[in-house]
Amino acid sequence: MIQKTIALLLFLFPLAYSPGPGNMFFAANSARFGFRATVPANIGYHVATWIVTAAIGFGFMAALEQFPQVFTVLKVAGSLYVLWIAWKMFRAGTLDGNEAAKAATFTDGVILLVLNPKAYVIIALMFTQFLDQSEMGTLAAVVLITTVFTLNNLIVFSLWAFVGDRISGYFRTPESAQKLNVMFGGILAAVALWMLLS
Repeated sequence: MIQKTIALLLFLFPLAYSPGPGNMFFAANSARFGFRATVPANIGYHVATWIVTAAIGFGFMAALEQFPQVFTVLKVAGSLYVLWIAWKMFRAGTLDGNEAAKAATFTDGVILLVLNPKAYVIIALMFTQFLDQSEMGTLAAVVLITTVFTLNNLIVFSLWAFVGDRISGYFRTPESAQKLNVMFGGILAAVALWMLLS
């Protein structure tokens, strides 16, 4: 079991640590609002991660394969949602005192995961590689894989949020803060297009 857990973590390493919608979302929000402000969205994302991962592990993916149009809907909706977040980042540098930008919420974190079809594919692939029922029952195996996957992502997103928070220290003036917002908004917009076109 320990060997399989290590193998799972090695499998997840390049997928989790590379820039993607979740990583960029938390880095951008942390750069704008600070590390602590990302905690509610991070919790929301990972509560949803655990639930969705467990559901896929118990066969939800098989049901989705019968209705492939669901993936198309998720892809478009997820891309539009990330694009909307990018637009908010672009506008964050130009807001006046009457309109304050707000940090991402628990609900934003949940929506980001639920509308990310790439996550569903990675989770399904992970189960095809690591769900071995010969060593333990299906319930125990799914719970173990789900928990390792969720905790790994939580650590990774927290690291990206920490990096975003550190970067923001160099962008304290209004002009430099606006440049930071535009930069992260552009990155998120690129991620949204990548999600849509891939």
